[in-house]
Amino acid sequence: MRVFVTCATGFIGQAVVQELLSAGHRVLGLARSDKGAESLAALGVEAHRGSLGDLDSLKRGASASDAREKGVSAYIGDGLNRWPATHRLDAARVFQLALDKASAGSTFHAVAEEGVSIKDIAEIIGKQLNVPVVSKAKEEAQQHFGWLAFALMGDNPTSSAKTREQLGWSPVHASLISDLKEGTYFKN
Repeated sequence: MRVFVTCATGFIGQAVVQELLSAGHRVLGLARSDKGAESLAALGVEAHRGSLGDLDSLKRGASASDAREKGVSAYIGDGLNRWPATHRLDAARVFQLALDKASAGSTFHAVAEEGVSIKDIAEIIGKQLNVPVVSKAKEEAQQHFGWLAFALMGDNPTSSAKTREQLGWSPVHASLISDLKEGTYFKN
């Protein structure tokens, strides 16, 4: 399967690329620079020049990928499992507060919402893209979602009580669902 990987030269992206290659997939990796494209080519990865801020480039990369089912937004099973979420600007504030206030070795969760149901996320994506929302059986999850299936099957409520208490952090930006409704994700 041909898979489009954004942030393919980043810390996590490199691990994802290696995992996909070792499983026999072909990878199209997003590269922001010539150096990034060269490092991907050295791994046997086709480079797709662009950036996360260039929606047209992302659409072209995704269109060249096999790792999607056209025309549906999906979740697994009943979709009631949860995924923690926070706006990127709220997460950035946690990093700044941790740098200024936390002692070395501290850990914090930058989580504004302890758990948004995967079904709710799929439904808003389906609505925004005007595509049907479908449930995939657990047996179909790997085929449909690829390496992301393991994360989408888990229930991952996460607390930021320690972060809020010790850093004085309080998220102020849009929730995930609000951001998907009103943010820039689906604007042309």
